[in-house]
Amino acid sequence: MPYIRIKAYPKDKATKEKVVEAINKAFLDNWGCAPEAINISIEEVSPENWEEQVEKKEMQTLEDNMFVRNGVKKY
Repeated sequence: MPYIRIKAYPKDKATKEKVVEAINKAFLDNWGCAPEAINISIEEVSPENWEEQVEKKEMQTLEDNMFVRNGVKKY
């Protein structure tokens, strides 16, 4: 706990590592968990597959769990 699963367009390794470091720090600073409790994964999805694999299957079905949707805060 927690498990953070990121789906995104492909990026280079350095960019992914930078983002993971920022997310890891945010959880350490704000969530109140031990470093060994944090799990973060990145799954790359090509732009041509995004709508079918992510938008329809996950984002639309989990709409109530979204805190930011298309850049708009929902809190």
